[in-house]
Amino acid sequence: MGRGRPGAPRPAAVQCTGGSSAVSKCSAAARGYIQDRFLPFLILSLGAGFDSLYFRLKDLGLLPRTVVYEVDFPSVVSQKAALIRGVQELVELVGDAGGEPGVMPFSAGDYKLLGADLSQLPELERALEQAGVDREVPTLFIAEVVLAYMESSRSDALLRWAAERFPCAGFLLYEQLGPQDPFGRVMQQHFARRGSALRSLAQYPDCEAQCSRFLARGWSECSAMDMNQFFTCCTPEHEQQRVQALEPFDEYEEWHLKCSHYFVLAASKGMEPPWTPLVPSRTAPGGRGPALAGSVPAACATSSPAPGLRRFGHRSVLLRPGLVLTTGGFGQEEGQHRRASSCQLLLRRAGRWAAASLSMESGSWDGRLYHTISCVSRGLALVVGGRTSPSSAGLGMLWLKFPERCSAWDPVDIRVELVSLQPAVEAAALRWRHSATQVTFQGQQYLFLFGGRSATQPVLGDWHFLHTQELSCSMIPVQGPAPEGRHSHSACGWKGGVLVAGGLGAGEQPLGSLCFLEPLEGGFGWQVLETRPPLVPRYSHTAHVHRGRLLLVGGVWLCPAPAPGVTVVDLATGLSLDYALGTEHLEWPLMLHNHSSVLLPEEEELLLIGGGGNCFSFGTHLNAEPVCLSLRHILTSH
Repeated sequence: MGRGRPGAPRPAAVQCTGGSSAVSKCSAAARGYIQDRFLPFLILSLGAGFDSLYFRLKDLGLLPRTVVYEVDFPSVVSQKAALIRGVQELVELVGDAGGEPGVMPFSAGDYKLLGADLSQLPELERALEQAGVDREVPTLFIAEVVLAYMESSRSDALLRWAAERFPCAGFLLYEQLGPQDPFGRVMQQHFARRGSALRSLAQYPDCEAQCSRFLARGWSECSAMDMNQFFTCCTPEHEQQRVQALEPFDEYEEWHLKCSHYFVLAASKGMEPPWTPLVPSRTAPGGRGPALAGSVPAACATSSPAPGLRRFGHRSVLLRPGLVLTTGGFGQEEGQHRRASSCQLLLRRAGRWAAASLSMESGSWDGRLYHTISCVSRGLALVVGGRTSPSSAGLGMLWLKFPERCSAWDPVDIRVELVSLQPAVEAAALRWRHSATQVTFQGQQYLFLFGGRSATQPVLGDWHFLHTQELSCSMIPVQGPAPEGRHSHSACGWKGGVLVAGGLGAGEQPLGSLCFLEPLEGGFGWQVLETRPPLVPRYSHTAHVHRGRLLLVGGVWLCPAPAPGVTVVDLATGLSLDYALGTEHLEWPLMLHNHSSVLLPEEEELLLIGGGGNCFSFGTHLNAEPVCLSLRHILTSH
């Protein structure tokens, strides 16, 4: 019994969520993510309950001795019945059909549409009795994003009613969870703006609460997992690979965050043997998450709004104390969401930061994101890689040349020059989501470029030593086992070498390793550094080393825990402590992925710039202002 849409009174906005779902499913089918040739027949109305599950199962011959009942509002099922009668192929699948307007607009041998409000149990009981439901027959209930729109008391009553009335039954539930973290707040704001608030999410915020809810209302078996776990543990590997290869894709953060905020639950009662279908075939990603050692206070850093810094996929670099340059990314510019065409400066005076856009004297910024930028001298910065779209072949390198005495209070001319790439350098430069770290070898300065992805390779595991003066790649010996290929990792300098942490590896799974490229006589060598406890796998974070401690900032992880804050690793002892972010003084959800961060060593602060993403379901969400984190407390107590 599926596709019901609850609520009393029924706002039209909630009923329209079914239409939105049908549009999304049709798009997914067109791209090849799901196989459903019947979706185009059921997409004409924006009302709720236009799911094509029955027709797919009937077409595959999977409904022997099974009757499907679909419950929704009378107006919705009447529209659906009319659509079915208007398509000959659907009529032939269903067979001879009658109907009673207002109660059962469509009735065939194994398919019945019932008009009823799920929040009114007497009304639902009457509709089922008139449809001839046999309660002694094993029954499967399906609710796809239904209970969340109801008041908890009404949805709880529905669950108890189903358990009491049907002695042998199963229940499949799919809906939202995780309301309190930043992405959860964005999700709730989205549904509230649509007039379809998630009413039961606060009372049942996670899988454990949902399972307890069912068990307390008469269901004897219950299991649940979020959609990251479901995709990793319950989806065959060949199907994972098929889906991942369908089209160019580069929105990993929003994909994983959305999947962590939806779950699937299976409950049963009266079944022998007990029905527990959600049994992982492989180890679930992420674990349970770390214990928190405290929190780091976060505060707005700027003295006035800085709309030009509402972006993601950008990069920032400290040009000199009190002066930060931010380049590229996607965000808000001139009132529109688009790839950024301007650079931004942040200048610190009297303890506060002020922002200004920079005009270009020659050349222009080409709209790239997920690049790297390195300040190689006082008036020169080198941009490496980046992309405009996931299918682009890469964008090479740019010089950013700026006056040594620049002021953020007046527009400053920055010259942008495209670097002519030698063939031997193309493999190093035509990539994105990589890292670039300054190292010195035999008195010469290099950028160590590692990992990333390209238009042809979803994960790169190679590295290059780029000579910053000659812009050529040098062959420098590197010993030891190479780290696993990855992108969206962090890399920072330490003891003349490079610390590489986390990232997204092959199979689109976050990594938890901490690797060190150590300077050796005549070259470098890889080694793995152990931490206690081991680092939670993560990606899309930033990293810095200060006073012998590695600071991992934000990112995305797949464990059912609050969003990552700041992880502090003592590089002498390996001790690792995790700290949440204290965001009570911020007026917006602070998204700590796709951001940039700058370490201010004299102030012992971190300046967080931008962050967020473009979610295919909930739209573009961007941090409103740069944020400052004070590190003094956690550094002295570590």
